[in-house]
Amino acid sequence: MTSAQYNFARNLLFKMDAEDAHHLSLNLMRKAESFGVLKLIAGKLPKAQPVECMGLTFPNPVGLAAGLDKEGSTIDALGRLGFGSVEIGTITPKPQPGNPQPRLFRIIEEEAIINRMGFNNVGIEQGVKNVRSATTFKGIVGFNIGKNKVTPNEHAVDDYLKALRGCWGVADYVTVNISSPNTPGLRDLQAADDTARLLEALKLEQARLSSETGLHMPITLKVAPDMGEEQIADLSRVFLDGGLDGLVATNTTISRESVLGKPYATQAGGLSGKPVTEVSTEVIKAFYSHLGEQIPIIGVGGIMNADDAIEKLDAGAKLIQLYTGFIYHGPPLIHSILNKLAAK
Repeated sequence: MTSAQYNFARNLLFKMDAEDAHHLSLNLMRKAESFGVLKLIAGKLPKAQPVECMGLTFPNPVGLAAGLDKEGSTIDALGRLGFGSVEIGTITPKPQPGNPQPRLFRIIEEEAIINRMGFNNVGIEQGVKNVRSATTFKGIVGFNIGKNKVTPNEHAVDDYLKALRGCWGVADYVTVNISSPNTPGLRDLQAADDTARLLEALKLEQARLSSETGLHMPITLKVAPDMGEEQIADLSRVFLDGGLDGLVATNTTISRESVLGKPYATQAGGLSGKPVTEVSTEVIKAFYSHLGEQIPIIGVGGIMNADDAIEKLDAGAKLIQLYTGFIYHGPPLIHSILNKLAAK
C-alpha cells in the first residue's frame, strides 16, 4: 500500500464519525485478513529487525500502542501490516461500556486526536479468549490493564492483580495503565508512594505466579507526559527500587496549549498525535537520564514519521509504539520507520 492509496482511504473514513470509522476500519482489516487479501494490500514487509527487550524477542521495534485494538480481536491483521508487537486494551477485570458518546474527536489540521473513551472494553476473560484466537501473529502481545471505573483508588490494586492473574500465560508482557486521564482519579496513582505500593503488590504476585507456572511475564507501567522533573526523578527511584521491568512513556496529555482555538480543543479527554511529539520525547529523555539501561523504555507519543521514531530511540527508548500516527498515515508509516532504521 502506498501513502497515496492510504490517504485516499483515510479521507473517506474521515468523513464518518471518528468512533464509527474506528470500528469499521478494524472490521475491514479482520475481514481482509480472513480472506487472505490483507497480505496483498500490505505488500512486502521490510526485513526483520529483532530487538531483545525484557527477556523477550520483538521481531521489530515498531509496536501498536494500546487503545486501537481494545478487545484483542484484530491481532493477526495488525501483525500482517508490519507491527512487531501489539498492545491490546486497556482491559479491566469486568467489562464496562466506557464514557458516553461522542468521545473521540479528530483535530485534522494538527494531526491530533482527543479521546475520552473511558476504558470501554470486554473484560479480561473475553480479552484473553480473543487473544487466544489469534493464529498467524508471530510477534509480541502486551495486555494493557486498568481498574474498573467503579473501583475506588484504595482498592485499585485488587483490580490490577485480578487483571494480571487473568492474562498470565497468555500475554507476553503486561502494561499497568495508571496514566489515562479518562478514568476519574486514576492519575493520582502516579504519586510516588501510591505507585510504590502498587508496584510492590504487582511484583509479589508476579513472583508467585512465576513460581507456580514456571513462566515469566514482564510488567511495565505507562506514565503521562504531564509531569515535571521532580516527579520523574521520584518515580524513577520507585521504578528502580521496585524492580520494574519496563516503562511505557507516554500516554495522552491533558494540555491544550498547542491546539488552542482549534475545533474540539475544548473537549475533555487525552490529546494525542503531533502536538505531543516533543513533550513525549522530552519525558523519555528525562526518564532515561535516571534509568539508563537498567529499565528499558518503550517510547510512544506523536510518532508521525520516521524521524520522530528515530528521535524517540535517540532519546533513550528501546522500542516504539504507534497509535495516532498510524491512524493518520497508515501501514506506510511502519514501513518508512523500519526502512529508515535499516539504513542507519
